[in-house]
Amino acid sequence: PSGGEVAPARRGFSLGESELFMSANIDPYFRGVVIAAIAPEGGIEVEEGYFQTLALENGLTLKGGRFFSGLGYLNEQHQHAWDFRDAPLVYKAFLGNQLKQDGVQLKWLAPTDLFMEVGAELAGGDRFPGGGNNKNGVGGYALFGHVGGDIGDSYAWRAGASYLKMSPSNRTYQDVDALGNAVTNAFSGSAKLWIADAVLKWSPNGNATYRNFKLQGEYFRLKQDGTLTYNDSAGSAVFNSVTGALQTDQSGYYLQGAWQFY
Repeated sequence: PSGGEVAPARRGFSLGESELFMSANIDPYFRGVVIAAIAPEGGIEVEEGYFQTLALENGLTLKGGRFFSGLGYLNEQHQHAWDFRDAPLVYKAFLGNQLKQDGVQLKWLAPTDLFMEVGAELAGGDRFPGGGNNKNGVGGYALFGHVGGDIGDSYAWRAGASYLKMSPSNRTYQDVDALGNAVTNAFSGSAKLWIADAVLKWSPNGNATYRNFKLQGEYFRLKQDGTLTYNDSAGSAVFNSVTGALQTDQSGYYLQGAWQFY
């Protein structure tokens, strides 16, 4: 239902996705960013396209347009910055690989020695676990916060918590009925996602040029409550769809480590 490709990538040599990055200061107060993703099979998609403030005071930054959400640890990073080519399975199942928001984001960075940031996002809510919205106004929002710092000269850490609330309306997905025939189902209701994330990094005296280690993990919990319209072509010609209450409670996590030994 998320639209994320959950199967392993094709083996052998492959190009993968290419990116075209453009950025410029608009004036002393704003900058603009456009990142276009070029698929190896052809086609171009605006992966990110937003404006961002440069001169807000008190640690505030405002962003508006299309951007990767600040939820969790991995979501805000681009694929080429990941340690592995594929997104973790929980990202594919719960966010359709990565959550892009069409909306606005406000971040606050605390003026402290300990790294502390909090952020909030308002979006149209047309991406999983949202979807199907065709109206003006806000279709979902997100809240997140992160703290981090150093442990001596060789260790650094960061931990965070995030919350996402979406209101899908006729969010459709393809399925098969009892006879194996293709059908289209639709869900309407609410989707609430909680994420806890943490990362620990090590490098000798803070020099990561030759040797370093990174351990990261995230825990996801998604609750959905609403109605599901299920099409069943095995039913009668008149009553071939059923609408009923649906409640789901799913959770998952990943844990990964990357070691550069020389």
